[in-house]
Amino acid sequence: MRAIAYSATGDSSVLQLVDRDVREPGAGEVRVRVVVSGVNPTDWKARAGGRPGAATPFAEVVPNQDGSGIVDAVGEGVDGYAVGDRVWMFLAAHERPTGTAQEVTVLPASRVVHLPDAASFELGASLGVPALTAHRALTVHENGPDRLAPGALEGRTVLVAGGAGAVGHAAIQLARWAGARVITTISSPEKATLATAAGAHHVVNYRTDAAARAIRDLAPDGIDQVVEVSPARNAELNARVIANHGSISVYATDGGAEMRLDVRHHFARNVRYQFLLLYTVGDAPLAAAAEDVTRAVGDGALPVGEDAGLPLTRFALERTADAHDAVEQGAVGKVLIDVAPDASAPVVGS
Repeated sequence: MRAIAYSATGDSSVLQLVDRDVREPGAGEVRVRVVVSGVNPTDWKARAGGRPGAATPFAEVVPNQDGSGIVDAVGEGVDGYAVGDRVWMFLAAHERPTGTAQEVTVLPASRVVHLPDAASFELGASLGVPALTAHRALTVHENGPDRLAPGALEGRTVLVAGGAGAVGHAAIQLARWAGARVITTISSPEKATLATAAGAHHVVNYRTDAAARAIRDLAPDGIDQVVEVSPARNAELNARVIANHGSISVYATDGGAEMRLDVRHHFARNVRYQFLLLYTVGDAPLAAAAEDVTRAVGDGALPVGEDAGLPLTRFALERTADAHDAVEQGAVGKVLIDVAPDASAPVVGS
C-alpha cells in the first residue's frame, strides 16, 4: 500500500511517498481503508519538531491524526464494528507511529467512530481534532453541561474567538445545535461571511469594530462561555465582556504564549479559565465528545464546505507535503487529502 512517512523532523520535504505492507489488526484494533485524511496544525508541528533533523518518536512516522474510511478488518475482542462500516477516526497518530496519511491504517477501536450514512467522507475527515476540541471547550463551565445535545446550552451566550477557523467553525455549529446564542469575532468581511454561514447569530470584526462595546451591546449581561484561540491577545477583551461565573476555554496560544490578567477583576466575577489539550484530556471525555459529535452529525448540524462556512482545500496523497504547507501557511477552512477518491477501489497490497 502507499503511505506518506518521515524518519526525521524537519520541513515538509521530509515527507516521502513509500510502499508498505498492510498488517493485520491485533486485539482491540480495527483496520480501516482510508478514504480521506484530515490535516491539522498539530500534524505539521509534530513533523517539524523542535529542530530540523531531530529524532522521531518512532523509527518511521506516518502523519495525520484525523480521517475517514471503511472498516476492512476487525481484531480480536472488538465489538460493534464490522467489515464495510463507514467510520471517522481521531488521534490516529497520537503516541503511535501511524496516522491516516496512508491507504490503510490500523488503530485502537476506541479511536474509531461510526460515520452516519448521510455524512460524507470529507465531513468525517473534518471532525476529529477540531470537533472534539470544540466539544470540550463548550463543556467545562462550572454549571455544566458536560455533554452536548439539543437544548443543553439553552439560555447561554457563547463567544467564539476566530469563528472562521476549523475549531471555531465546529464550536459555532455545536453551540448552536445545543441551543446557545452565538457571537463570534473575526478579522475580515470574508471571514464574517464564513462565520455567518457556520451559524453564528452575530459577528464582530475585532480589527474595525469597538469589539468590547459591540459585544456588550449584543450581550448586556455578559458572555457565559468563551471559546478562545488567542488568550494573550484577547485577555483584555474577555475580561470586559465575561459574565459573572463565566468560563473562558483556551485551546491554543495564537498571538503569544503568555498573558496578563487583572486578578481582582476576575475574582469579582468568579471567572473560570479552563485550559485544554485534547491529547492529554483523557479517554472518558474523548469518548463522550465523539458520541455527542456523531449525534450532531446525524442531526445534520456539522456540515462542511464553503456554503457551510468551512472551505475545503484538497490534495492527492502524493501531495501531502503541499497539504502540510497549506495548513502551516494559514489556509482558511479545512485541508484534506484524498487518499482513495474512489471509495470502492481496492487497495494494492491489501
